[in-house]
Amino acid sequence: MPPPIHRTMTASEWSLLVFLAVLWGGSYFYVGVAIKVLSPLAIVAFRVGLGALLLYLVVRLTGRRMPRDGATWGAFFIMAITNNVIPFNLIAWAQSHVASGLAAILNATTPLFAVVLAHYLTKDERMSPLRIAGVVIGFGGVVIMIGPDALAGATTDLLADLALLLASVFYAFSPIYGRRFGRSGLSPIVAAAGQFTAAAAIMIPLALITDRPWTLPMPGAEVWAALIGLGALSGALAYIIYYRLLATAGAVNLILVTFLVPATAILLGAVFLGEHLAANDFLGMACIGLGLAAIDGRHAFPGRAARPA
Repeated sequence: MPPPIHRTMTASEWSLLVFLAVLWGGSYFYVGVAIKVLSPLAIVAFRVGLGALLLYLVVRLTGRRMPRDGATWGAFFIMAITNNVIPFNLIAWAQSHVASGLAAILNATTPLFAVVLAHYLTKDERMSPLRIAGVVIGFGGVVIMIGPDALAGATTDLLADLALLLASVFYAFSPIYGRRFGRSGLSPIVAAAGQFTAAAAIMIPLALITDRPWTLPMPGAEVWAALIGLGALSGALAYIIYYRLLATAGAVNLILVTFLVPATAILLGAVFLGEHLAANDFLGMACIGLGLAAIDGRHAFPGRAARPA
């Protein structure tokens, strides 16, 4: 029997969520490097293609087997379309039109959509006033931390803004749909490999037809490094963690990673690049922490034991 969905996350689940935020936070940088040379289709095709290859190797090395029934593979393709093909392409295209700060803010609307969708599409991740308040506070923290100036260009390219919001809707829906893999007993590695294989089966032919990459100049080492980071770190490794968290923490808790991505990016810049932390960074991270605590529910009712949602 699959493990229950926990409303209140354990310390190990919070650690995995932060690690996932670091992995996905790097994807904005990788895409920003590659989009200067390659098309969004080519970037996404390489990301899911390399991710699928690496995940399949892990499946074989660990002695697992991929499912063969049509129903499971049909679910893999739906998950690939809603979680990879559509949002990856929307975000990659939008990043060539808007600043990365605005992209991060609009991507942080994902938990807002997730709370609403999970309420109507699941039986154990219901909406509550505390959870809604936590999402709003957390989103406010992202805006404060990145800075209101990032919103100044929100009306200069409305189509790109709408593309990022639509990507957030798909990101919010896909983990709700993807919970079926945990219920069916599929391991996180197998579920991730199936999803990326389905995405690669869609994206690679599409990129070959539209971009004809053999006619393009060979990318430099910097672009290759970014593509490998996208496929190996922000792709294969990130989605093993994604499915591991989805099986135990639930869709809404998992999608809180979009609040943590900007925070971890700013903290990593301060630690490793010597970047200065401003007052709005501390205030924003405090709001994010408060919002996460409200959604988690651990401190809302002191003394109450953690329980499945």
